[in-house]
Amino acid sequence: MNTPRTWLATGLLLAIMGGARAQAESADADWRYRIQPGDTLITLTDAWLAPGKTWRDLQQLNRVPDPLRLMPGRTLRMPVGWLRREASVAEALFARGQVTRLRGGVSEALATGAQLHSGDRIKTGAQSSASLRFADGSRLLVPPDSEVTLEQLLVLGRGALPAVRVGVQQGGADSRVAPNAQRVPLYEIRTPHVNLGVRGTEFRVQTATDATRMQVLSGAVAADGLKADVPSGQGLLAQGGARTVAPLLPPPDLGGLAPVAERLPLRLAWTGGPTGAVTWRAQLYPKGDFDRLLLDAHVGEPVAAWAEARELADGDYTLRVRAVDARGQEGAAADADIRLAARPEPPFIRGPAEGAVSYDGGMQLAWAQNTAAPRVRVQIARDAAFKELVLQPPPLEAAEFRAMLPDGAYFWRIAAVEGGGRAGPFGDAQRFEIQPPPPAPPPAEPELNGDQLKLRWRADPGVVRYELELAKDDKFEGPGVQRLGTDKPEVALPKPSAGKHFLRARGFNAAGAPGPWGQTQMIEVPYPRWLWLLPLLLIPVL
Repeated sequence: MNTPRTWLATGLLLAIMGGARAQAESADADWRYRIQPGDTLITLTDAWLAPGKTWRDLQQLNRVPDPLRLMPGRTLRMPVGWLRREASVAEALFARGQVTRLRGGVSEALATGAQLHSGDRIKTGAQSSASLRFADGSRLLVPPDSEVTLEQLLVLGRGALPAVRVGVQQGGADSRVAPNAQRVPLYEIRTPHVNLGVRGTEFRVQTATDATRMQVLSGAVAADGLKADVPSGQGLLAQGGARTVAPLLPPPDLGGLAPVAERLPLRLAWTGGPTGAVTWRAQLYPKGDFDRLLLDAHVGEPVAAWAEARELADGDYTLRVRAVDARGQEGAAADADIRLAARPEPPFIRGPAEGAVSYDGGMQLAWAQNTAAPRVRVQIARDAAFKELVLQPPPLEAAEFRAMLPDGAYFWRIAAVEGGGRAGPFGDAQRFEIQPPPPAPPPAEPELNGDQLKLRWRADPGVVRYELELAKDDKFEGPGVQRLGTDKPEVALPKPSAGKHFLRARGFNAAGAPGPWGQTQMIEVPYPRWLWLLPLLLIPVL
């Protein structure tokens, strides 16, 4: 039998809950108070009930024979609509990036520790997030590119029951609602497509222009338009008046994920799956702290790359990955701990170029210097995995090093070393070769023929060009040195002047590397015969 008091209680509940599943839950909308020693209906009325309610209302509802004698341990029904209502606040546990609070037409950056009131609107930008804590410890995570409004923050009774209503206008909201043993749904999420009421659970909501998606991770969530709650492991798709509930995908396989990340920008790859995964959502948190979302990405391949990770300090983090099915529903999450150890960052390499070849028995290595860690650790190995180390000098202060090595192919890499001796990760390996120089040409065979001096020598494999020098002295210095090149093991020169001349040659390989100069040779060009007769012609004069 309905009484005027019952209708009043139901009306108050509808005002608190905004109408979400009011008819289905009106029978459950009672708070059950456990009687303590010394309690009376009069003291309980003063402590818990709103003005206008009396102890006689409680006596009639609970059929208490004596309002002054209550049995400790038993419970009393108190309709939620009868409870005293007081304004409550929420606390910003965490805010990162571009997070703004709009209050009374004034927009300002939201800071960690700030208090939030009913009516406050929170907006997050790209790679920005915020976490809020309500009076009972329930948490709300606002991911990037989202907009939510704290439509109602109340405390019912003597601080016992928080009544929270959150509007999600754009993006998403992840909720962890403190358990409510009284089964009173006082936590509500409103979206343009569906209203959700919960008593104590963990669930996620994403709102787009055409639909709202919700995934229940634990407990159950009531949705308007559905007779039964959405249980754990199920997802709700709300489009217009349609409501579709289906199982969520299982966690993806994070096998293959490296436990230590030594490179920036950060790149994390995993195996993939499960069957039915179309895309993935990857999130990075401080290790085990899921109130502080640092990085967020939707990716089409099982790999997440974040240039923004340069802002993060080295340390321990947790990667959380969820598979997304063809309906856009995010499945159960898989978590993996990783360590970021990317500092000090390796210096930039100045030389040699990748695959460079040296022909003089050594290779000059050069790099920039990390101002925060100026010393450098150098490794040279025969293999790209650096298992066959051939050279590893102590940390170097200079920005270059000449490695003298036997002929062969090598790989080298460097790492920066801080003043205290801590070395950072190695950079990418670079390859170089040490090869023998082209052989020196054999001695030339000179031939004077008329006005030409012809030179020939034996060709050597690997030599594609020769350079010759002809000079009046064996130092090959001064302006009188003649230089010429040829791609054949022979050359014809204008016959030089009479007297002694010095000649040397060297070869070049296909890479343009010169070999050593060959042995210096002397060529003597005879004087003309008439010069020998000149003394005889001068005798008559004498």
